[in-house]
Amino acid sequence: MVQTIVGANWGDEGKGKVTDVLAEKSDVVVRFQGGANAGHTIINEYGKFSLHLLPSGVFHQNVVNIIGPGVALNIEALLSELEGLTSRGVPMPQLLISDRAQVMMPYHVDFDKFEEERLGKNSFGSTKSGIAPFYSDKYAKVGIQVCQLYDEQILRERLEIALVKKNALLKELYHKPEIDIEELMAHLKVLAEKIKPMVCDTTLFLHKANKEGKVILLEGQLGSLRDVDHGIYPYTTSSSPVAGFGCVGAGVSPRDMTDIYCVTKAYSSCVGAGPFVVRMEGEEANELRMRGGDAGEFGATTGRPRDVGWFDAVATRYGVMVQGATEVVLTNLDVLGYLDEIPVCVAYEVDGKQITDFPATPTLMRCKPVYEKLPGWKCDIRGIKRYEDLPENCRKYVEYIEKVCEVPIHMVSNGPRRDEILYR
Repeated sequence: MVQTIVGANWGDEGKGKVTDVLAEKSDVVVRFQGGANAGHTIINEYGKFSLHLLPSGVFHQNVVNIIGPGVALNIEALLSELEGLTSRGVPMPQLLISDRAQVMMPYHVDFDKFEEERLGKNSFGSTKSGIAPFYSDKYAKVGIQVCQLYDEQILRERLEIALVKKNALLKELYHKPEIDIEELMAHLKVLAEKIKPMVCDTTLFLHKANKEGKVILLEGQLGSLRDVDHGIYPYTTSSSPVAGFGCVGAGVSPRDMTDIYCVTKAYSSCVGAGPFVVRMEGEEANELRMRGGDAGEFGATTGRPRDVGWFDAVATRYGVMVQGATEVVLTNLDVLGYLDEIPVCVAYEVDGKQITDFPATPTLMRCKPVYEKLPGWKCDIRGIKRYEDLPENCRKYVEYIEKVCEVPIHMVSNGPRRDEILYR
């Protein structure tokens, strides 16, 4: 059985906590795309953690955690994360790395920074983690797979091909020092030895695990609106964070996919550039941002303040649709307890008319939100253990979100901790 957790919106929906909860009943947790450019925040008995590359099952000793072939593998970042866990008392997790995953090279990170600097005000809001240059190389077929790190001749030949263009760009476009292949080879050799015990054919491992009836949980980063094909292009990531890509990025059969959990907040938040129709400004935004989550609405990877706004039914319904969600998970409901009434964006106004279907980016950039207001519940709901014990207006808000998403909501988060989750 293959279950999948993905985001409905711009990322930062609270997927890490949901994965952490569901991992307790899983045998395998797989990261299937992206790299260290986004983070999942998890709070448990060990403390508060921001995971970037590690799957969110690493706190469960019974779980095998897998870095799938679709991931942008920054080896140094991965090793640093592992050290960050174990140094704080977390037992070393079971971790496997796909031999077909591709390696985030130091020059990918450099090129990301140089290009954002070159673009200036026209930049795409990159986290400068090397993601766009990495995926550019992957699809141009000049990337390096993990398995190629262990064949010196192949690695050297591959790097010689790649560095011709890299060094030309560094010299002529960015006016930066060229890459020394000997230094790079030596650096990669050290990193390859450190991860060698974890490297294997994870696709074969997953197919065997599925045959044995194991529960496999796929974990995506970011959300629908950052998808390179279905999102707010070009203000997207360079991979596909939709559930359908989970089959490719993890290496499982689409026949085996069952539950698709699509996570959304009870309001909207967004880190990164691009159109964000419900964006709020001023004190109203600051208050929501500071109340959001355990430590406010700030990016888990970048620390950048997130843009915030009220729940966007137009964007979320679209995000849920492209994910093929079987159910929606609603997070951060507790944050809204200070409000007398809660606006919900039910439509967009553009060119003098209202639309309820999410448009492509050029139209989206001209849209304004149309709000409907719901009564608030004016109390703190953290600590409540049963959904039935929530205030009536709070339950009505959840039911309204369920109606506009057109997909059932069975799990509701009323706090950042693992045990702060209600089941309907």
